[in-house]
Amino acid sequence: MRQTQEPGSMKDNHQSRGSGSRSGSLGYRRQLLAVTCLAGSVLAAFATPARAAQPAKHHTPRHQTSSRNAPKAARTPSRAAAAPRVPHALDASAAETVSVTSSRRALNGGGGMMRVETAPHAVQTVTKEFIDMRAPTSTALDLIQNLPSLNVTTPDSSGMQGGQIQSRGLTDLDMGLLVDGAPAAAAKYLSENVDSENVESVSVTPGSSATDLPVMSAAGGVMNEETRTPSQKRGGLIDFSYGTNNLSREFLRLESGEIGHSGVRGYFSFSNTHARSWMGAGTNQRKHIDFGLQKDWHNGSNAKFFLSWNSADFVIDNYPTSDQFFRYKHTGLGYGRTDDRKSNNYWGNNNDHWNQIFISAPVHIVLPSHLSFDIHPYFSFGQGWDASPGGTTTDDAGVTRGLTNYFLQNEYRSVGTITKLNWEIDRHNTFSVGYWYENTQTIQSYPSSYQMADGNAPSPNWAAYQISAGDKQTAGYEIQSLFVHDTAKYFNDHLTVDAGFKFVMTNIWNKDYYGRQEANRTAPLPQLSIGYRINNHHQVYLNVEGDYRQPSAVDLGWLYTSVAIPKNQYSIKEELGYRYHDDYIVADVAFFNYNLTNRIVDQYVGMNSYKPFNIGSQQMRGFDVMVAGRPIHGFSPYASVEYLHASQDSNVFDPYLNTMLHSKGTQAVMAPHVIANFGLTYTYKGFFANGTVHYTGPQSVSIAGDQRIPGYVTDTLSMGYHFKPFMFAQSPTFRLNFTNLTGSIVRTGAMGAVYSAKDPSTVHSGNLAPYTGYGNSFMVSPRFSMTGTISTAF
Repeated sequence: MRQTQEPGSMKDNHQSRGSGSRSGSLGYRRQLLAVTCLAGSVLAAFATPARAAQPAKHHTPRHQTSSRNAPKAARTPSRAAAAPRVPHALDASAAETVSVTSSRRALNGGGGMMRVETAPHAVQTVTKEFIDMRAPTSTALDLIQNLPSLNVTTPDSSGMQGGQIQSRGLTDLDMGLLVDGAPAAAAKYLSENVDSENVESVSVTPGSSATDLPVMSAAGGVMNEETRTPSQKRGGLIDFSYGTNNLSREFLRLESGEIGHSGVRGYFSFSNTHARSWMGAGTNQRKHIDFGLQKDWHNGSNAKFFLSWNSADFVIDNYPTSDQFFRYKHTGLGYGRTDDRKSNNYWGNNNDHWNQIFISAPVHIVLPSHLSFDIHPYFSFGQGWDASPGGTTTDDAGVTRGLTNYFLQNEYRSVGTITKLNWEIDRHNTFSVGYWYENTQTIQSYPSSYQMADGNAPSPNWAAYQISAGDKQTAGYEIQSLFVHDTAKYFNDHLTVDAGFKFVMTNIWNKDYYGRQEANRTAPLPQLSIGYRINNHHQVYLNVEGDYRQPSAVDLGWLYTSVAIPKNQYSIKEELGYRYHDDYIVADVAFFNYNLTNRIVDQYVGMNSYKPFNIGSQQMRGFDVMVAGRPIHGFSPYASVEYLHASQDSNVFDPYLNTMLHSKGTQAVMAPHVIANFGLTYTYKGFFANGTVHYTGPQSVSIAGDQRIPGYVTDTLSMGYHFKPFMFAQSPTFRLNFTNLTGSIVRTGAMGAVYSAKDPSTVHSGNLAPYTGYGNSFMVSPRFSMTGTISTAF
């Protein structure tokens, strides 16, 4: 029946989610069993009497956790001698009662844009002090965009979508993206994870991945969002935001405080966001729930539970080709979706509809005989679809009707757990042995339907509009991994040695209409980190490790079973660093060298969809510098810079041009030589302000090196005032947040890699008929925006 169809099938145009992908289910019965087991373990952890975790009667166990492997509560160095010098106050209210308090701001520099670190590898962190100055619509990407190792690109200013990361010549698809140490949504969908009001800190380890983290893609390091610890007191937080592009957002969090005398405390929050697309027509909606519980025992055992639910409907942006971008820059003619309901490119026919649930439940139990046990189950499940124009057709009545193509994920399911037994052999050594299991699968199809009379895309399951149910496909993997780790500290904890080995075994499968394929893969991952604290101000460290990236479930789902499953990407990384801090300054310098084989990159094929391909070997080397000042007369400066020399070490065959590209020795794709940042925070009584400037140098966006984008500058400004408590309002605050103050029209990054500037693709632009464009497509910095927020704790 279809008479006119745009090039390419929906199998070539699907959208990836999850920690690099979205995946499906093993069936409702297995889902129910997984969720039941997960809930049972959490409830057991919160309800189990502390007797099972009581220390032996004749001694007090000493539990020590490596700062690179531990969750937030364990990342504070366990011995005072190893900790940075932090001002504190002692208050003796009775002969046998001593309380010790300290300000977490004493660990911060640059107004929370940098934190004092002690781990024997690079760590770059933004803290709550900085997060609280930014707009509540901020995603983790907005918060980390001034770290030295990262170039972050975001498609909108309302926080509805995420974006992309470039890190030391790699991308977010090469990174482990976590919430509380559990795999979460991909960078393009980071807003699904957690609201910014419930984020305590965001840390990036650009050159390393701990042995006990559940990551299958860590060549580019790890980004981890730490959620808030529930308050000991009953109360809450409320805020309202309004801004450019008809942005409106409401947020409410309720804190239970300690429930009775159980030691259990928790919070529940809900947010609702609405905004227009900044480019072209369309509206976006997001509803989000966060729920957290925590239980602490006196002997050091603890359990934490975090659940989030996200429902989103947003317009899938059109990312412009070079020609579209320059036409917009020079003439003002946009490239977004149209508001013409008769057009196949109507914004309601280009939308993402998705529901997601995420659970993380780490439990730490202190045992007798210097032992402790950690178990961390996690679960995520999603369901939804992406709609895109499918051309037009003429029905039996002779009426021309628009078509809609879909990427439908009937179910996405990822479930896993990490278990670890720790033994403190003596005051110098803590040894850990553990096991990681994960099962991830996607069940997806590619149906097509008639466009509705009002121009919107119907549900792909509505029989009244459906033309074809489309091909169905199942793909996924099962991971089993064993790891060992030892942390040794000597010379009064001045010397720290972390050594570990992780062996990953994976079964990968892909099943479609044509057949089934599978592969068994292994990855040996050695790690060695050495840190030496010269004195309370100076530290040097060395880190060496191997990391890998395997194809995600959706990467596999794109491939027909006639195509071989791509080989795992493998990297060997070395890092040498130096840190300094005192009462006035915090500084960190890190030199790095990476060597990659079987480099996997992803080509953007439209509608938020990608396909992977291999470009051989790649080498990256350079250095990062971070410097931040402590507050001086209210001013806290921050600066960072990265120099990167990344080169392609292989020639690559271009299937579009049927020729070998002489890419060996050229600048690696999406790897700018220079990234620089500057920030300044000012506080005076209740007033606060923060300004940032970011620079990214020129970069290649094609393997052939024949397409590039120039360097660019972006900026932000935040300011506000904390008023004195009034009635129930404990912290009434008003703040304004601005982005792109100069209104710059710049390309902030490529949507993916392409072979050359001559690669063809199908282009949609407003009411124009679909046509063939060439080369890469880009994210463009959203226009000037302002968001105003009023908030208070109560």
